[in-house]
Parts: sequence; structure tokens; C-alpha cells
Amino acid sequence: MARRVEHRTVSSFSAGQVHGALVDPEYLRDRLAVLGGTQAGVVEHRHTDGVLRFQLRQGVAAAKLPSVARRFLGGGDLILTREETWTAGAGEYVGEVTVSMPRVPGRFSGRMRLADLAAPAGGCELVLHGEASVAVPLVGGKLEQLVAEQVSTLLTAESEFTDQWLSRRRG
Repeated sequence: MARRVEHRTVSSFSAGQVHGALVDPEYLRDRLAVLGGTQAGVVEHRHTDGVLRFQLRQGVAAAKLPSVARRFLGGGDLILTREETWTAGAGEYVGEVTVSMPRVPGRFSGRMRLADLAAPAGGCELVLHGEASVAVPLVGGKLEQLVAEQVSTLLTAESEFTDQWLSRRRG
């Protein structure tokens, strides 16, 4: 059974500014250098017909994984393939994300909405609704919980990185 993931982050920047960063190849490389782990890189980045697509490679060192996860990797690092698509809507940006894990029978998929917050608060929010699924008898639920927790932790770290990255460019 899949594990649902709901996550919300808030930024003091506008949705347009945050979206501009989230899809900027330089930003993606900078973010991966700090948060991408082992073998991180931008694999593909393209913009066609109003849809921006990119694929990232991210890694988690085997030593940082719980033993239940290391069992499926045969001693190597966990390498993730993350694909995102973004489109602009009426006053918002909508994204879809999928994460596949070669050598692990699991995946994560979700939808994201990035929109400005109403005054007086200002800024914007990014809301993700997703689902982690790992098809492994007996331990699949534990692995799904691990994936869900890691997704939330990573999104929080990425949000903080994004605000810092944008602040450096504003100053």
C-alpha cells in the first residue's frame, strides 16, 4: 500500500521568483552541489510548448541509509532519478514530479502547486501532494515511510536553499 505525502513550504519571495529559480539550470546545479548527494547532476533540461521539463540525478550514500534499505542496494549508494515538469497557470505554477530508484522496486510521484499568498502575508507557498510506493513484501511499508520522511526533509532543505539563493541574487 502506498504512503501519502503532503508537504507545504512558504517563502517570502513571489511565486514567479521561486518558480524562476526552481527551473533555472544554474540554480539546479547549485542546489545539487549542496543537497544532491553522490553522483548528482542535471541530466536533461528543456523548455517546449510552455512546459519546462528537467531530469536530475541525486544520490544517497549507502552509509546514510538504514539497513533495511541497504539490503536492496547490494552495498552501493542509492541513486535517484528525479523528473519534474512545470507549467504556468492562472496566477500559479503547477508541477509534477516522479522519482525512480533503480535497483529498488519503488517510486515517488506527486503534484506541486506554487502560488502567491494573499496580502498582507505576501510571499508564496509550494504545496506537494504525493505518494511513495515500494513493492517489497513485509518491509515495503517501512521503506515507504522512509521515502515519505526523506521527501519532506529534502523539500524543507530545498526551500531554505531556494530562499538563500534568491537572497544572494537580490543583494
